[in-house]
Amino acid sequence: MTTQPRHAGLAIFATLYWLLTALLAAAVTVMTLYWTPVEQSMGPVQKIFYLHLPSAINTLLAAFIVFVASIGYLLQRKSAWDDLAAAAARSAAVFGAIVLITGMIWGKAAWGQWWTWSPRLTFSLVLWLLYVVYLIIRPSVEGEHRRALVCAVYGIVAFLDVPLVWLSARLMPDIHPGSIQLEPEMKLTLLAAFVPVTLAALGLTVTGWRLAASRRRKLADHAELEAQTA
Repeated sequence: MTTQPRHAGLAIFATLYWLLTALLAAAVTVMTLYWTPVEQSMGPVQKIFYLHLPSAINTLLAAFIVFVASIGYLLQRKSAWDDLAAAAARSAAVFGAIVLITGMIWGKAAWGQWWTWSPRLTFSLVLWLLYVVYLIIRPSVEGEHRRALVCAVYGIVAFLDVPLVWLSARLMPDIHPGSIQLEPEMKLTLLAAFVPVTLAALGLTVTGWRLAASRRRKLADHAELEAQTA
């Protein structure tokens, strides 16, 4: 009796969540375009930084969730951990793509070329490819438990690239800037930009996780119904 009201409440919450995320994203866009000053050396293209950096951090956070969920599955063998890892991997692939695209636009304006095989860019590309491959191999592995096991091991190994991305620009010569001097307005805009981007990344992950759980419940109910009518 409480299922429908609960689902209705979750639907309302999800609608309000994404509406808030969209409004905050619009507000940050206005701040970026009209309030934040233009950086002197790089010009207007520097403003893409306010999307690039939060997307990069959330890519790493999504990869970390895959890592933790993969360990959780290996320890407990619960499908919920596998569902969470898969949902987080999708977020890592989506925001990793945003990082690469915005980075290429920035690179073309700043360095005169779309791509250069610097350590930071190379490891970022590898990281994105790792999670794209993760999503590709999932449907190709037969058997639910075998698929979850293979993906859990893969998710743990894939995380090894994360510290390489983080440390590459700090420990190796790189054309990619390790830091940028920001005016107070720039710092405030950057902090504000983290809010909608992080909300979007978490929302995408949680939505994927809940949809996977819902599919599992429907399959279980269908199997139980077939067993009763057999």
